Amino acid sequence: MTQIAVHLVVDDAAAAAAWYAEVLGARETSRVDRPDGRPLTVELRVGDTVVAVAGAAMQSRAAYHVRVEDVDAVWAAALAAGATPFEAPHDAFWGERTAQFLDPSGHRWAIDQHLRDVEPDEIARHVAAMFA
Repeated sequence: MTQIAVHLVVDDAAAAAAWYAEVLGARETSRVDRPDGRPLTVELRVGDTVVAVAGAAMQSRAAYHVRVEDVDAVWAAALAAGATPFEAPHDAFWGERTAQFLDPSGHRWAIDQHLRDVEPDEIARHVAAMFA
């Protein structure tokens, strides 16, 4: 993943991913499906850039993701500099420590710190439980 990754939020992630593949030559690199078979997220590579397409269950139309060394330190610095909390730091089921905030201009940023590798079947179990 590049230093900043973009998460596009759309009504139909499968259709959007297919469109980006057809028009932009995007190549699907991973997908997390909901229990009903619709994608929760589809990760695409367009050239050397990762773009994640997420279903409308997300709360905004775009988010920017940045890998950091220490989520808690960046979270504290962001809040001290005027960011608005969106999601407090926590260890996520997909193996990242993560948090989200809105910058003073209103853009949503997710900061992620890799903790562990997680197998796709473990992620699928967590997603199924979320939508049960």
